[in-house]
Amino acid sequence: MSILAKYQTAFESGDVVALEAILHDEFTFTPHVGDAVMKKKDILAFAGSDAVKTEKHRILYENSEVGVQHAIAHFSNDSTSEAVLSFHRFKDGMIFSTETGATPLSDDYTLVGSSN
Repeated sequence: MSILAKYQTAFESGDVVALEAILHDEFTFTPHVGDAVMKKKDILAFAGSDAVKTEKHRILYENSEVGVQHAIAHFSNDSTSEAVLSFHRFKDGMIFSTETGATPLSDDYTLVGSSN
């Protein structure tokens, strides 16, 4: 099983022991929301919770250095669901850093540059 497949399974099930083995001790997560940067302990704290649920996971690319995946994320705080593209860097066989970019999926969302 790939690193990203293991991560997704562990995160969704709340398997903190597995996540501890998958995430590097110096792990950082940059969601590009404000100036937020999360650490390994932050991810472990909300893994398996109702804070975020994901579906339609696709690993677009993965090798020993990087991985790219796409998923749909739903949030418990009633934020608009998002299509999320994640870029992961690996170090020592673990996820070292993750950055995401997201597109809101609201019914009234309009693509920038479109005329409506």
